[in-house]
Amino acid sequence: MRVVPIRYTTDVDAALRFYRAVGLEVGARSRPGAWVEMPGAAGMLALHRAGEDDAGRCELAFEADEPLAQVADRLRRAGFEPGPVVDENFGESLRVCDPDGVWVQINRHDRELYT
Repeated sequence: MRVVPIRYTTDVDAALRFYRAVGLEVGARSRPGAWVEMPGAAGMLALHRAGEDDAGRCELAFEADEPLAQVADRLRRAGFEPGPVVDENFGESLRVCDPDGVWVQINRHDRELYT
């Protein structure tokens, strides 16, 4: 089984451009263009403890296998402005809004930092 998040969008072409800049490839497409599959090398479901206000919230996140500075540069060239690359206790992360204004998190994990 693999996890397949479905991201609903009002502009498939803009979303396609955005997620290609994140690093996903274009897979199967429906003829009318309302559905596009964007496979990655692997996927996972992450569970994160949350307070009452965040319980039930879902966030789209990707784990990169390349330096996040490269991802940020690719996003800028595609017309999107990511936030800064931030040092985290698990490695690095950056956040960027997709074409519908939804925040997406991109992480690069350093498993040696895990305890």
